[in-house]
Amino acid sequence: MAFNPAMLASLSNPDAFNAPMVPGDTLPAIRPREKAAIIVRLLLAEGAPIKLAALPEGIQTALAQQMGQMRRVSRDTLRVVVDEFLAEMEQVGLSFPGGLEGALTIMDGHLSANAASRLRRMSGGNSSIDPWERINALTLDRILPVLEEESVEVCAVVLSKLPVPRAADLLSKLPGERARQVAYAVSLTGNVDPDTVQRIGMSLAVQLDSQPLKAFDAGPGERVGAILNIAAASTRDDVMKGLLEADAEFAEVVRKNIFTFEHIKAKLSPRDVPKVIRIIDQVSLVTALGFALSNPDLEPSADHILVNLSQRMTQSLREEISARGKIKEKDAEEAMGTIVMAIRQLEGSGEIVLIQPEE
Repeated sequence: MAFNPAMLASLSNPDAFNAPMVPGDTLPAIRPREKAAIIVRLLLAEGAPIKLAALPEGIQTALAQQMGQMRRVSRDTLRVVVDEFLAEMEQVGLSFPGGLEGALTIMDGHLSANAASRLRRMSGGNSSIDPWERINALTLDRILPVLEEESVEVCAVVLSKLPVPRAADLLSKLPGERARQVAYAVSLTGNVDPDTVQRIGMSLAVQLDSQPLKAFDAGPGERVGAILNIAAASTRDDVMKGLLEADAEFAEVVRKNIFTFEHIKAKLSPRDVPKVIRIIDQVSLVTALGFALSNPDLEPSADHILVNLSQRMTQSLREEISARGKIKEKDAEEAMGTIVMAIRQLEGSGEIVLIQPEE
């Protein structure tokens, strides 16, 4: 039997009947609070999963108090209550999550980032929402900046509330000394009461939802690197030279995000070469490989592509390259840019993962 916590919302009614049930030959009048207690008791007896924690604490308390007052219920009474409960459930055509946070969860991905952020701030003070579910749904990159400013005790509570794999990832992102302090602080959380944990969660959720939205998903270094990936080699060299003179630290970030044809040998896994080649037109492939094979800096990447294709395809490409003749540098750069963009496209979709060489 499926259980919907919303069916017990009547427990919050201050007029709910509290007196014990009166035995007799006729069925007594059964008030909503008693019906809810009977249904929950039956579901528990049958081993059905019931998430009563999804209900507001006031309703959970009222339910427990009502169950504590009741003793035995006749079969006829049980049958009447169950029949009524099932009839109500059968009448439900559509159910809503209840509360703004539940609505945001359902509409995730369909609202603009600005609207979702504003609505979450509006719901931030709602104590009926479990803030830890909201926090756990965020990326670690969103959580990390807040934790870097919080006390180690708060960080320890967060680690204790997150699933172990996520907590481990988060701990690994903290600086060494900070990570050691937080790990030790976890040992001091044994006596933290639930109300304190809830208040910490609510405070963090509000802070996280108050973080300003970013206009760009990628960082500045990543964006500049992506642009330089497909720029002409001369332009790329001039820009990098200027960046090194103006801001060496930013230039290093950009350098790490640059991926050109020359990097294919080091970063593209052999097993991923066929995936890339499948989405490259033959003319661009022949042009890029033909030019690269005659350039000492680019030849290793061209060979990397050819040796990881089938012998038949490799032979066919070499024959076309021989027949192509001299290739203009402008045409070659455009063709190599096509291959680089294809690799970046597959990486962005998660179909391939580039190798990160050890520094």
